[in-house]
Amino acid sequence: MIATLLLAAGASSRMGGRDKLLEDVGGAPLLQVMAKRALSAGPTYVTLPSFSHKRNDILPAAVQVIVVDGQMSDSIKAGIAALPATTTGVMILPADMPDITADDLALIQSAAHQSDAPILRAMTEDGRAGHPTYFAASEFNDLLTISGDRGASGLLAHRAADIEFVALKGDRARLDLDTPQDWNAYRARS
Repeated sequence: MIATLLLAAGASSRMGGRDKLLEDVGGAPLLQVMAKRALSAGPTYVTLPSFSHKRNDILPAAVQVIVVDGQMSDSIKAGIAALPATTTGVMILPADMPDITADDLALIQSAAHQSDAPILRAMTEDGRAGHPTYFAASEFNDLLTISGDRGASGLLAHRAADIEFVALKGDRARLDLDTPQDWNAYRARS
């Protein structure tokens, strides 16, 4: 079983008091949209901060919530620790990436089933690395050793030879929305 770990425990500190994961995308809060897309690919685990009941209230009942405070590495480690022993791999995705579709997640999952590479990483059409990133279960112990607020980037930097890239359309593998200006630009292009 390949699970999806949706990282949603950040504080939205650059949003000027707004919660980026509660911003409207197509008539629903971004976190809810992303959780539904992840569920379409299979079992979904969502990390949430202890201070955000609003985020928890909008999630579909089928997701498994993991409450965690700290840095991004803490979310990843808590998510990995919560996965059942039958998990063969995990797609890790920050929740603030509204252009990642259910089809994109299915594409990464399909590539994981067909590849011997222990790590698959989405990239833009022009070759820039992005999200989601798939890790086979053989990588879970290494993920449990990461630290800091850059997620698994240090681990990925040391494992370049083990990474296979999967191209997604446009720049969706890199488009994340962290500030009100990001959201304004995103809405203006629609």
